[in-house]
Amino acid sequence: VQLVESGGGLVQAGGSLRLSCTGSGFPFESYAIGWFRQAPGNEREGVSCFETSDSTTYYADSGKGRFPISSDNAKNTVYLQMNDLKPGDTAVYVCAHRDGIDACTFWSRTVDPDFSNWGQGTQVTVSS
Repeated sequence: VQLVESGGGLVQAGGSLRLSCTGSGFPFESYAIGWFRQAPGNEREGVSCFETSDSTTYYADSGKGRFPISSDNAKNTVYLQMNDLKPGDTAVYVCAHRDGIDACTFWSRTVDPDFSNWGQGTQVTVSS
């Protein structure tokens, strides 16, 4: 499994970015893609999770209502649309893959959300 993130960059507060996570080599049709972020000095935190089996989505409170997650199955890509960005959203954003149905089960755990494949990450910087 390979995951490649794109779409990060520098944006002013209130602006938008769309992150993409494109995958290959998925062994099963049902899986989850989670988005996580980590800022310097902070623990990694889950931002959102998408289950391909039934398109169920999950959101952390920090991004609820601002960061809708979606999928284009034909392109094996999951998107994180980031709107109304704030300086506190500055972090490296990483997507990760976990096989199975209900694969988002542990996505919000700070320690070991149990995703087996991780991308390299993309930097998002929000200026005030």
